[in-house]
Amino acid sequence: MPATKRAIGEELNLFRIAQLQFDNAAQYLPELGPGLIEFLKSPNRTVTLEFPIATERGRVKTFVGYRVLHNSVRGPGKGGIRYHPDVTEDEVRALASWMTWKCAVVDIPFGGAKGGIICNPKRLSRKDIRRITRRFISELGDLIGPYTDVPAPDVNTNSETMAWIYDTYTMLHPGKNNLPVVTGKPVNIGGSLGRREATARGCLFVTQRALRRGIVKGMKSAKGRTVAIQGFGNAGAIAAQLFSEAGAIVVAVSDSQGGVFREQGLDLEAIARRKQTSGSVAGARGTRKLTNEQVLGLPCDILIPAALENQIRVDNATDVQAKLVVEAANGPTTPAADEILAARGIPVIPDILANAGGVTVSFYEWVQNVENEQWDEAEVNRRLERRMIRATDAVFDERARVNKQQKAAGNPMGSVDLRKAAFILAIRRVASVTLERGIWP
Repeated sequence: MPATKRAIGEELNLFRIAQLQFDNAAQYLPELGPGLIEFLKSPNRTVTLEFPIATERGRVKTFVGYRVLHNSVRGPGKGGIRYHPDVTEDEVRALASWMTWKCAVVDIPFGGAKGGIICNPKRLSRKDIRRITRRFISELGDLIGPYTDVPAPDVNTNSETMAWIYDTYTMLHPGKNNLPVVTGKPVNIGGSLGRREATARGCLFVTQRALRRGIVKGMKSAKGRTVAIQGFGNAGAIAAQLFSEAGAIVVAVSDSQGGVFREQGLDLEAIARRKQTSGSVAGARGTRKLTNEQVLGLPCDILIPAALENQIRVDNATDVQAKLVVEAANGPTTPAADEILAARGIPVIPDILANAGGVTVSFYEWVQNVENEQWDEAEVNRRLERRMIRATDAVFDERARVNKQQKAAGNPMGSVDLRKAAFILAIRRVASVTLERGIWP
């Protein structure tokens, strides 16, 4: 049943949620005028494309796609392209805005962008998906480019999809170094070593640093801690592997068809084989069957939502029994659920920090492409760890600074959590560059 049916009365429109999160943080930045606030809040450009392809079965079918550039003050737009039947314009606008703040939190010179095509890849042939990709990129034309807007993988897209994007763009722009036009490419055509694991690896780095900084009393690392992960795609599956290698006990994982639980810890190799052979983790031998909802309510130390948006809502936030929520997905927790979790003493490491490892290594890929270099994987991971630790410290320090300021003023607007702190930090960084550059003309 769709989330919109389950959480009646709660705001579940992603773009309005993104704007509410912005507003909740912007009130702590009174020095920014209303005009500047409105500029920072609004997308620069939203493009809707309707285009046909001739399918492998010989039918002509029209698809709808979106590309949103939210902000390019700090650099080219950066953001993935997702293929999903439930893609909407507002979803893409929300994701583009979150990318702006994510890039600012980890302090990389990109702005936010996002794309999406309304389609169900599970019901399309590989040739049809390739045709959709090529036609979408050709329709976008010069709206994307190495120094204007740089796509990347997202839900239901991968390195092969990015290779098609690169090839299509190169056919339309011959004679140039077009490698930086898209990131997440296969390594042998300019992709970065470590990019596939980057979102999950960054999530681990942030979690470990947050635990060392005392986010959960008595928990100093993930070692020996139980972890439940909703979602077993790229981010979720690799997070399970990396957290396990760090000594955590992964007790539950799930995908769109259901989940599995084993109190002593899952055999992740067996789970991966089950996923590969049957298309789902559900039914793996020696495990207890769970729904996606039940995964969110499991007693565990760390809960990692790594699937889609609006998973923890007002109607199920009271079911969460984790000591810490780490958002590997974009927008998995609604603002109302944030308040419930905060009141229950369950901290949330927000998506614009927790899953920023992907865009960080995308930036490294872009740099390698521009310079015609390729870094060793160890070098990529060292740089990623350093940047994610620095970003985590910056968000924690921002929270401490704002809360100290609020306390001194008698708490007129209340204390801030990590999400508000991350947004405050990001908004201030983008605003600062905007003011330094000046408003053209």
